[in-house]
Amino acid sequence: MKIDHLERSKHINGRVLVFLEDGTLLKVTEQELLDFGLRSGDELDGETLERLKNAAGTSDTKAKAAALIGRRAMSRRDLEKKLTEKGASQAEARYAAEWLEAIGALDDGEYAALLVRHCAQLGYGPGRYRSELYKHGVNRELWEDAMAAAPDPAELIEQYLRDRFRKGPPDERERKRAADALARRGFGWGDVKEGLARWEALGEED
Repeated sequence: MKIDHLERSKHINGRVLVFLEDGTLLKVTEQELLDFGLRSGDELDGETLERLKNAAGTSDTKAKAAALIGRRAMSRRDLEKKLTEKGASQAEARYAAEWLEAIGALDDGEYAALLVRHCAQLGYGPGRYRSELYKHGVNRELWEDAMAAAPDPAELIEQYLRDRFRKGPPDERERKRAADALARRGFGWGDVKEGLARWEALGEED
């Protein structure tokens, strides 16, 4: 297969576009341009062409992975899923994720801590943390450390009750609704019960 012509990408620095005579477009880096000694008009044998295609696929997937991580934090599982949805093979997606981990741009431990902090800031409890960590494919070995940095559930429950009952003491029906809402937010029934008891005690002192 002959190389028709080469062009430097106008949008991505360091990217070179390799146009083959059959209309195929390969996106490679400048390093691969040097490694393969690519020039316009060169004839590529079958083996070289296959190696070039594999290298191009890997480079393109790495570029997509870096762009995805640059836009927002995500877990390794979610990143690999996104890459395969964009056409990468599982091997290419895995290699790109490993590359990002090696350079420190992808860290499931940091992502887990970020996810837990975000949930806590929204007023959710431990049950929601575990649900979100599981949903995003974070290894269970990382859960404990991430959750250890979260606020005390009692503080979050107290804040929720303060906001909900700012107009005055709740009646039994309102307390039941608050308890159900807290449970849906990921707080255990024991913590909810204790939180309501403390709130009622504070109300009696006032």
